[in-house]
Amino acid sequence: MLERIQKYRRDLHQIPELELELPKTQRYLQEALRDLPCTLSSPIPSSVVAFFDAGKKESIAFRSDMDALPVTEATGRAFASRHTGCMHACGHDGHMAMLLEFAHQLSTYYKELPHNVVLIFQPGEETPGGAEPMCKSGIFEQYHIKRIFGFHVWPMLDKGVIATRRNEFMARSSEVNIDITGKSAHAAKYQEGIDAMEIAARYLLDLYTMEQEELSAETYRLLRFGLLKSGTVRNVVSNAARMEGTLRAFQDETYQYMKKRMLELAKPYEEQGAVFSFDINTGYPAVMNDAALVDQVLKLDPNIVLLEKPEMISEDFAHYQRRVPGVFFFLGTGTGIALHAHNFDFDEEVLEAGVKEYCKLSRME
Repeated sequence: MLERIQKYRRDLHQIPELELELPKTQRYLQEALRDLPCTLSSPIPSSVVAFFDAGKKESIAFRSDMDALPVTEATGRAFASRHTGCMHACGHDGHMAMLLEFAHQLSTYYKELPHNVVLIFQPGEETPGGAEPMCKSGIFEQYHIKRIFGFHVWPMLDKGVIATRRNEFMARSSEVNIDITGKSAHAAKYQEGIDAMEIAARYLLDLYTMEQEELSAETYRLLRFGLLKSGTVRNVVSNAARMEGTLRAFQDETYQYMKKRMLELAKPYEEQGAVFSFDINTGYPAVMNDAALVDQVLKLDPNIVLLEKPEMISEDFAHYQRRVPGVFFFLGTGTGIALHAHNFDFDEEVLEAGVKEYCKLSRME
């Protein structure tokens, strides 16, 4: 098993591709699956779906993402990326290798299962989001999918540890861009202008105070800005400022509350003559694990670790969970190397644990 997993992962690691255009990756997956007893299809461009028909009315699904990141690799590995400026720095090569090996294992027993099995290889998880168009393609209705599972390698967990959580698991995320327009004036006569830089600084503190003081400590949420730029020269009042940040939450009420308060807190500055322009994208929904399904999984495998807190990162696996009950898991690599880092790497042995867990999950009633 390990030798084949290792080959799959290292082959795929060398041909990373971005977003929704993954012709080499798609072709590799199709070739790897072609001789197995499954039906292959491509519901959206670059995707691969493998259907193992056990002759049952309903199916369960397992999903792997496929896309890489615009990162220049610095691992020094012999199987490093052959595509300049592009790297599998988030472990999607490992996710695909796991699902391919699971397909091999499944081939030996799928007819004994109480349901059919659908393996979903999905492009565009990083951006712009391939899960939503995959859902809209009709595969859930076509295969009568009743539940779905997915894994993500996780450097902050010990090697081979599998972890999950009931309910909140990964956050809803939106990018926030705010442009503030003021009025220029000489610094010596700043009263004649509208200082966009000062307004941005005060407004930023207003937002942070709101996020920290108006919501309870038990409410998982995040509002942070990583960029604030304004001004051109030292002695001129700035007439423009731009803020870029992220808004994250699990509950829609929390998300909508923070979004509403962002607009309200701008009003006093608008009354002073500043003009605010907001661009808040919809982002991905929150990954919410079905609590009852998590309990079933824990009965099946009591060694799975339950995490105390959710993670504030996002994942478009959430779109599948809006269709059917689903559980997302972390698979520990134990490296401590952050996702998306140019030196991201892991030992393929951990993927064996993931494949074995997939096999257990496939036998659930």
